[in-house]
Amino acid sequence: MTHFSDVRELEVLQIWDTVTARTVTGTEATLAYIELAPNAEVPEHRHANEQTGLLLRGSLTFRIGDETKEIGPGAMWVIPGEVPHQVSAGPDGAALAELFAPPRADWASLERRPASTPAGF
Repeated sequence: MTHFSDVRELEVLQIWDTVTARTVTGTEATLAYIELAPNAEVPEHRHANEQTGLLLRGSLTFRIGDETKEIGPGAMWVIPGEVPHQVSAGPDGAALAELFAPPRADWASLERRPASTPAGF
């Protein structure tokens, strides 16, 4: 077993129609590289996991609880567990890194594809 991964070699999880993720999971957290297609809409949702993130590429309009903000590369966020949130990608889509604690066990049943699709970074 190796402790290293390359995001370009990880299988692709289909989160929503226009949102994919590639993940590594430890005992305490899941780290995800997430890509949103241009103008992708992530519906309002909530989960028990605390979610922290960093926008790497593109733009997002992000709502966390009652706060909405348009963000660009370098922006970071923290979403406490069970707080409703929603996001819309800009016209060029977006790529982000997010950490979920505890791990995203609910993603185990998601559709998975081989890593044949290159990660866009």
